[in-house]
Amino acid sequence: MRPVRCVRMHSRIAGTGRYLPSRIITNDELSQKIDTSDEWIRTRTGIRQRHVVADGEQTSDLAFFASRAALASASLAPSDIDLIIVATTTPDVVFPSTACILQAKLGANGGPAFDVQAVCSGFVYALAIADRMITSGMARNAVVVGAEIYSRILDWSDRGTCVLFGDGAGAVVLLPSDAPGILSSHLHADGRYKDILCVPGQVSRGAVQGTPFVRMDGHAVFKFGVKVLAEAAEEALAANRMKASDIDWLIPHQANIRIMDATAKKLGLSPERVISTVHAHANTSAASIPLALDVAARDGRICAGQHLMLVGVGGGFTWGSVLLRW
Repeated sequence: MRPVRCVRMHSRIAGTGRYLPSRIITNDELSQKIDTSDEWIRTRTGIRQRHVVADGEQTSDLAFFASRAALASASLAPSDIDLIIVATTTPDVVFPSTACILQAKLGANGGPAFDVQAVCSGFVYALAIADRMITSGMARNAVVVGAEIYSRILDWSDRGTCVLFGDGAGAVVLLPSDAPGILSSHLHADGRYKDILCVPGQVSRGAVQGTPFVRMDGHAVFKFGVKVLAEAAEEALAANRMKASDIDWLIPHQANIRIMDATAKKLGLSPERVISTVHAHANTSAASIPLALDVAARDGRICAGQHLMLVGVGGGFTWGSVLLRW
């Protein structure tokens, strides 16, 4: 009797998409309203502009357009999808989930749909969850989205935060594969650092209690972010018996060019191997990694067989990495 060979199922990214609102606010425009300048913002963050939603535009709308682009890239219809995960800090409403609202807009009804709240690490968390659900057989084809509207939780008189963030969405389609696509994922959190980046307000009895705007200790976030982003990348490399030199592209959370460059330096990677789009859309939280991924996938920088390291860090504090083969 022949032994039965167990074939492990993997998942791979088969399509990418992005959406940015049409309204653009440049650094020069901001400098007319607050005490700042284009030079001050660019030299400290690398940001030149940010996109901001129109009145009435919702997170699920951004997610819809990004998902539709990803589905077209993968040559799939919404009816082919049986799992939707949306990573967001800025849902349409308290409930139902933005993922359920997106599911209805796409017409992909019936399968599980839920949100993941890990702030700027949200897409990494969501991608890791979708990968496990596909490889375990719980789902077949998945849409994983990062979508945010930070413009509505910013104090636009606070130059320490309002210059940093923007609105947008990025999405990927994840399919089962016999060959490894996602090689491993590594997720972490430490709630002891919850106060260095947060929105401490809440809704109670129909009114906002506390502060409904982003609050951040910039120095502490920078120091913590660089440390754990590099550690998460090194953890993924060790798990796959790879070296930093094996990484073709580092795609970090697009928070700040200084954090991104410092992370690459810690890993011994040149800036030319970092996918950076923060100049064009600022920090879009959970949307930033899939936005950058889509840009690089569509302009031809990312090629079949290359290794990509995705790393994110966000309020909570949360952080993690996903190592994949394209």
